[in-house]
This record gives sequence, structure tokens and C-alpha cells, in this order.
Amino acid sequence: MTLRCSLIRLATLLLFIAATNSSLEAAAPKEDVFSSLEQNLVEEYYGIKVADPFRSFENTGDPLVQKWFRVQSETSRKTLQSIPGRSSLVEKMHEFDNRRSSKVYNLTITDNDRYFYLKERPEDETGRLYCRDRFEGKERLLFDARKYFAKSGKEYVISALYPSNDGSKVAIAVSADGSENSILLIMDVAAKKLYPERIDRCRFASPSWLPDNSGFLYNRLRPVTQSGQNPQSDSKTLLHRIGSNPSNDREILSRTLNPELHIKSEEIPAVEYEDKSGYLFANVSSVERRLTIYYAPVSELSKKKISWKSLFQPSDEIHDFAVTKNDIYLYTPKNAPRFTVLKTSLSNPDIQHAETVVPEDSTALLTSFALCSDAIYFTHSRHGVEAGLFRKEFTPGAAPGELELPFKTGTIHLSSKGFRFPDLWVIIAGWSHNSSRYRFDSVKHEFRKETLSSPVEYPEYRDLVVEELMVPSHDGVRVPLSVIYRKGVARDGKNPAFIYGYGAYGRSITPFFSPDMLLWTIRGGVLAFAHVRGGGELGNQWHTDGMKTTKSNSWKDLISCAEYLKAEGYTGAGKIAINGASAGGILVGKAMTERPDLFAAVIAQVGALNPLRGEETPNGPVNVPEFGTIKNPGECMALIEMDPYLSIKKRVAYPAALVTTGLNDPRVAAWQPGKFAARLQKATRSGKPVLFFADDKAGHGMGNTKTREFETLADVLSFALWQTGHPEFQIK
Repeated sequence: MTLRCSLIRLATLLLFIAATNSSLEAAAPKEDVFSSLEQNLVEEYYGIKVADPFRSFENTGDPLVQKWFRVQSETSRKTLQSIPGRSSLVEKMHEFDNRRSSKVYNLTITDNDRYFYLKERPEDETGRLYCRDRFEGKERLLFDARKYFAKSGKEYVISALYPSNDGSKVAIAVSADGSENSILLIMDVAAKKLYPERIDRCRFASPSWLPDNSGFLYNRLRPVTQSGQNPQSDSKTLLHRIGSNPSNDREILSRTLNPELHIKSEEIPAVEYEDKSGYLFANVSSVERRLTIYYAPVSELSKKKISWKSLFQPSDEIHDFAVTKNDIYLYTPKNAPRFTVLKTSLSNPDIQHAETVVPEDSTALLTSFALCSDAIYFTHSRHGVEAGLFRKEFTPGAAPGELELPFKTGTIHLSSKGFRFPDLWVIIAGWSHNSSRYRFDSVKHEFRKETLSSPVEYPEYRDLVVEELMVPSHDGVRVPLSVIYRKGVARDGKNPAFIYGYGAYGRSITPFFSPDMLLWTIRGGVLAFAHVRGGGELGNQWHTDGMKTTKSNSWKDLISCAEYLKAEGYTGAGKIAINGASAGGILVGKAMTERPDLFAAVIAQVGALNPLRGEETPNGPVNVPEFGTIKNPGECMALIEMDPYLSIKKRVAYPAALVTTGLNDPRVAAWQPGKFAARLQKATRSGKPVLFFADDKAGHGMGNTKTREFETLADVLSFALWQTGHPEFQIK
């Protein structure tokens, strides 16, 4: 496993599940009650006047705003639950869940082969922490967060786990009601006993254990001491010794301690000890994919202040890296848009003259790599949906060879224990294949299945058709589009279509198997995933061609994909629903305002729907590298252009909309979806519902219980089937 994954845990996960709903006609604000929420507010940005009539929603502590949220949520809840067919979707999801005795995820394996993982049985609402020695070992239950916090009145989940290098201890991150505001608990594994300390404000903690496993380095947010303070600003990396009072933890890396590193207030400093190299690595990046890394020998921990040395800066364009005792391997698109892996000395790096280990491929994207004792393994992807695995031995002159996988796959995840061990694990999945985990035996040159989840079959999906298309966009650029439907579905323009997209941070939507999402196909629908610009499916340029001043390519790509499906008979007029979550809110919100005639339904979950005002939120400044800043004239104009809330025009026949938020969301402030829904309700003249739901027991979608996930997805699918005309989902 490379260091990039564990150095920093920032926003950007792909969400298909988030919060849910609310109704236009039933929940529209009455003029006599809510009229004061609308203002005649106009601001000027570099000569451009911008109206912001629902600015008052940004004060979510205002009783009138809270009442609007509550009324909308209560009435829309009733509307969604009244959709015929919705309950059958929920029942089928539970039936799928009951088919297997357990589901295992968040697996971590220590060097001495101790397995730590979360396991969820049909009767469990959230995963519980287990461990075992080796794959064949006997399993032990270590911790049940729901039971431990049963009297708290909140729904706690285990959000992450961090075992010590020898597996004798484990740090457990728990958070309540989707807040991501984690508390760290520390357990003695042999005794199954928690140490006395509980460390709060650990949203970005990512503990990294010391060589002797006596403590760890971790990030901690500052306490909020005054109104208006950004809780994410000026966080610090601290050193905690097990059993000690966290208030006495030593400061290791911060903006105040290390002014020479020019750390920005919004950046999240993280330090990891890499035991196989003996170095500390400090990451002071934000969501910027180009890393800023400093390093120092672990012996520097004994000094009052660590003397950090620059390893690479953004101009070096390093997106990921892994180390051995003497070398560092670099994953970069510099002079290689489809990425390459380079190698240079760790003690005396020379990136400009680094050796090429894995060259750029002219036909495929290099997506990941892992180091083992005898070889480097790497993955290729074509159009983000066709994956291949390669092995290159470390012997001089060795050429890479492709490995034959157990089945044709679209997604490959690699993990290893590093350069001192031969072990390699792969998780492979596809649109019609459930994910499976295998260990690769390099001696026998074969894959051995080591899936901890119990086996399960879904005969409903044996006749799925998967098509990987390349669709011309507005400027002639071809966009990957994955289309899934049941065999026998006619291309007669009568099928409901559900298109999901994201398009941000260079993140790719790679094939995955979701029996619950695929319920759309059982209802005769066409399910599609638009791999629009802003994502990473076609390389680094694909990302930069859909961010900041080029962001318009993202929603224009989505529009082109929808038009293609319609033109080719996969679907037809009044039959298309689009869905996006988080940053995908920009995508679907702008597609709707630019082409309201094209869509029957728009579903924005926990969406960034007012990005011009994003910098006013706690998580806003850290996202400037992706979306831009109002402090730069060009980027400010781009923010105005990409803002769905600002794009809403009066007296336009907009499609039906389902807009959701979580009141505990630390990533996208709840007022962004709220403002968008309110303005859309006021402006639309189509007579179609605009539903808004604010979930007070959820955040950005992380940490939901199983039941809440099922209910949320059922809301999304049933709303889309209702609005695309499916006869079994029509409210009478």
C-alpha cells in the first residue's frame, strides 16, 4: 500500500448514498410565514452583479430557517413514503442483505499477519471490529460501537481503524450521526480492554504508530473557542503516548511551530512514520493532487523540533509514492499524461533524473502500483472501466507481464505489506461481478481466493448487458459512458434512464457491483454512469479539463451523454433522471439549469450547489485548488458560471428535483442545498415537485446505518421511477 492513502483523509469519496428528500406543493413556504427569508440582496464581483435572494439561509441557527427546513423535511418525507413501489425496493434490499451471513470491509493486515476488519451481519446496523491471526485464524470480536455508546442517544459507528505495527494495539475512530467528528479510542488487543484516554477533535487523525508501538502521531483539530471560528483551521500533528493525558501531547508539525514550511491555515498537516525506511513523512497538501512532502529520519523525534527536508513540491507533480530502505518510487503525470512510475534515491533524491520503472502506456492509463519483495505490480485502465494487472520483477532487464485475473474486471485495488514481503492482495470487481479478494502466489503464479465476506449469489443479474461507449461531447471530445440493462430490453425510447455522474478531484468512477443500485434494471430501466471531465478516467488532463475555469466541460459532457442515450433509443423524452452527490451537485445542478427540457428528474444529494459561497464554509478554503477562489478574478467568474443556485431563472419549467442534505455534514454546509431548493421552488413553473429533505441524524453520507442507507437509496430510486413514468411508482 502506498503512503498517499494513509497520509491524509480529505473530502472526496464517491457517494451513491446520502441523505434524502421534501415536497414542493406540500412544503412550499407560505408567504405570510417565510416571506422574510427572501431578500433583495445583490453583490458585485469584479463588475458582475450577482443576486443572492436566500442568503438568510446561511444562518442555520435562525429559528425561521430551522422551521423551513423542518416543514420541508416532514412533508417531503410523507410524499416519498407515499410513492407506490418504494416499500418493495426497501424489502428487496433487506432480502439481498439477508442472503449472506456476513459482509467484511476496512481490512488491515499487519506485518505479522494479524487481520483487523469490520464485519456486518444481517442483524447488525453497523460494522463491528474483529481480528484474527492469519486468514485461516479464529476470529475474535474486539469492539461494538453501537453497544458501547448505547446510552448516548446518538448513533455511533466505527469510521476507521489503525492497528499498531505488531497488532498488539489498535486505535479506533468512532463518530456519531454522520458528523465525521471522530473520537479516538485505543485498545489493548490481547486483553480486549480500552485504555482510559478518549481523544476528540480527530476528524483527520490518521494515527501513525511509533517504532516501539508506545504511541502514535496524529492530526487534531483546534477546540472551538469563539463564534465564527473555522474548526478546520490551523490543525496540528501531535505525538500521543499510550496511557497519557491527550492534553499533554507534544506538538510535532503545525503552521505556528513550522513557519519555514509556509503551511496554510486551511491545510491539514499529517505525519506518517514509515517503519520500513526509518523516515518520517510530512504531508501539508490540501485536496491538491500534487503532493507537498517533507521528510526526516525518525531519530529527529528525540529533538525539540524536527528539521524537515523538502522531498517534493507541487511543481514536481508527484501524485503518490512508496519507499524502500534506499529508494523512493514516484507516481507522476509529469511529461506523461497517462502516468508513469519513476525511481530515485531516498537519501539523495534527484527527481529530474529519476529512473523510469514503469513507462507511460500510449493506450492505457497507469492507475496504481504496489511494491513487494520480488516485484512491482501495477494496474492499467482503458477508459476507466477495463482494468489489467501487470508484474515486473526487480531483476535487471526484466520486462513486465500481464497477469490473467480470475475474471474480466473493471476495477482492481492492490495492497501489499511492502518491499520486504512477497504478499500481494487484489480486490477485483465489475458492473456485473461482485467484488472478490485474492492473494497472488508469485511462486505458483496463481490467484487464491481469500474473501472474508460470506459467499452470495444474485441470480436476478445473470442476464445483465454491459456496454462501454465513447460518446461525442459538445466539443467533439469523446466521453466514456457505461450503460447497464437487462437482456431483452428494447431500444424503443420508452425505458427510464438513471444517469450518475461526479466529475471532480480527478476521481474515477470505476466499475463496482451494487445489487441495490441494480434494482433500477429489474424495473426495466437503463442504468448509466457518465465518466465526465473533472474525473480521472482518462488521465491527468481529463481532470484539469473539468476544474476551475474549465468546469463547464463536466456538465456539458453529462448533457451530451443524456442526449446520446435519447438519440440511440436507450431512453426517450421525459424518461431521464440524473443523480450526483457532493461535488456532483455542481454537475447535475448545472446540467438542469442549462437544459431543463432534457431531464424528468434531478437528484442532488448533499450537493455543492452554491460554490461561489463555498469559501465561507469550514471546508471551503481547502477546496480552492479544485474549484477556485473569489480572490482571483478569472476563478471567481468560473465559480459564478458553475454555481447551480445562481443559474436558476424565474418562470422556467424545471424538471422535478430531489435535494438532500445532512444537518451534521462537515463537508458541504446544509444551507447550500437549502438555498438551491428554496430558489428552485420559487422559480419553477413546471408544476413538478421540488423536494427538500434535511436529515438531522446524518452528515455527508459517511457513518449511516444500514437501514438509513436502504431508505435513502429507495427514496432516490422511487422518486426517479415516479418522475420518469414507471406505472408501478405513480402517486394517485
